[in-house]
Amino acid sequence: MKKRIKIKSHLLLLLLPLMAACNKDFLDRYPTARTSPETFFKTENDLKAYTNYFYSFFPDGGTIYNETADNIVLSSVAREISGNRLIPTSGGGWEWGNLRDINFFITAENVKKYPNASVRDKYLGLARFFRAYFYFEKVKRFGDVPWYSIAIETNDIASLQKPRDPRTLVMDSVLSDIDFAIAHLDATKSVERVTKWTALALKSRICLYEGTWRKYHTEFNIGGSEKFLDECVAASNELMTSSGYSVYKGTNGPTGRPYQDLFDQLRLDPVAAEVILGRRYSAELNLKHGLQFYLTSRTQGKPGLEKRLVNSYLMRDGSRFTDLPNYQTMEFYDEVQNRDPRLSQTIRTPGYRRIIGNAESGQQQAPNFDATVTGYQLIKWLNDPSLDMSGQSVQDLVLFRFGEVLLNYAEAKAELGTLTQQDIDRSVKLLRDRVGMPNLDLAAANASPDPYQAALYPNVGGPAKGVILEIRRERRVELVMEENFRWDDLMRWKEGHLLADQFRGMYFPGPGFFDLDRNGTNDVEVYAGSKPPATGVYQIPVSDLSEGTRGLVVTNRNIIKTFNENRDYFWPIPLEEFNLNPNLTQNPGWQ
Repeated sequence: MKKRIKIKSHLLLLLLPLMAACNKDFLDRYPTARTSPETFFKTENDLKAYTNYFYSFFPDGGTIYNETADNIVLSSVAREISGNRLIPTSGGGWEWGNLRDINFFITAENVKKYPNASVRDKYLGLARFFRAYFYFEKVKRFGDVPWYSIAIETNDIASLQKPRDPRTLVMDSVLSDIDFAIAHLDATKSVERVTKWTALALKSRICLYEGTWRKYHTEFNIGGSEKFLDECVAASNELMTSSGYSVYKGTNGPTGRPYQDLFDQLRLDPVAAEVILGRRYSAELNLKHGLQFYLTSRTQGKPGLEKRLVNSYLMRDGSRFTDLPNYQTMEFYDEVQNRDPRLSQTIRTPGYRRIIGNAESGQQQAPNFDATVTGYQLIKWLNDPSLDMSGQSVQDLVLFRFGEVLLNYAEAKAELGTLTQQDIDRSVKLLRDRVGMPNLDLAAANASPDPYQAALYPNVGGPAKGVILEIRRERRVELVMEENFRWDDLMRWKEGHLLADQFRGMYFPGPGFFDLDRNGTNDVEVYAGSKPPATGVYQIPVSDLSEGTRGLVVTNRNIIKTFNENRDYFWPIPLEEFNLNPNLTQNPGWQ
């Protein structure tokens, strides 16, 4: 009896269309339980009202900026980082309600029969964009998944209990969906509406992921890597040559520093040259998120950059910081001098001032260990202090931007072995020009691969090893704290081992007081033995350092992390699903 109740509940979740984002008129006229494609989808407003709901499927708030993996360290360690994930009973990302809502629209007879073909196909293109997006997320998480192109009915047991389809079938279907979207969506530019250019950006992202995943995960023996990398290059190239998007270089933002100002403005409109799609927020509409609470509060994990990412930023002249003989023992003030300007536009460095209103103001502020576990305190996305310490942030957030597409293009060509200096000049160079960094030299990179980066990514080899490593550096620096790209990158590159390494922060040479920004005021006291009386500065015991009485700040010292190469690239399917569908199989290592 209990099993029957569970199945009924599951079916209701799967079959009930979710119309919450549609307009009130739609809800009044067609209550959710009695929505009928025979009585709706008669006008363009009907098509628009229904498909508006799909925008709620995009990541929101913390899902965009709250990056995990090995870029940003928190005071706690998520189970996927420690290697202690549990098999959930239900949920766990194995939810299909959004897909049912998409397929309900795609297969509706009144949509198929809509008299204006261009209008019909535009909204079908939007629906198929979101189906491609939905399945991309599912494949990243679980690998093989069942492909559904229909809205399943309660008596369709064959569909409800079908086995997982091969990854190859699903991703070919995703490619078909996104190509349809590209062909039929409007070729306008909008920071808040999905357009042809958004679809090309999504295709670029999907195909880079799939192409590199197939290349590096040889244990699954799936061909087709080159096909997807070629598709990434083609989609990226079309967007780069035909869309009119560019790298934002404006100097009219709050700081006058273009990279920082791409993220620290309240509205996306001033940076629309680069932003392909964003998510709007508004105090008036009570659409808010908790970004500045996350960045400034001691109770939200105290995020900070991890030391190896800080080490990966180049010197201002383009040389490698990790080639300096004493880079491992440099104190904070010295290590941040003459670096890639994106470092000082991502974390607090000497001379940093908060943005108040639309300009920098107030006193200089050193890194505050009360708000960061590593000492490398994040400022990316940070705006007016009035938004701190609560979930009241209202700045718009970026979902797709031109800078990502440039990096996708360069990486795909490098992985294919077809990258030229001209390709770099029209991709990576544009991002470096924004911050006044020298261009990436293809021949020099391949002639002398960076040993520091090579140690991070042992799976990279071949004649393009050097430039692939440099593009990975560039991607890590440029896209930090955006949509958890780093997790996806480690998974597709098969470099999950980096999650099991000890995460670390600033270097301290021993006990004493430290003026981090050298403005004449001490900021940190490192002590040995018993904790001394409070001195008004943050106190760190030497036991938190990596080498006895000196070394790097060690975070989460007592947590032993592991990464199972035979299991942890995929997530487990929830246990309850095997009762509901006896034809499912569990992911490797999770049985």
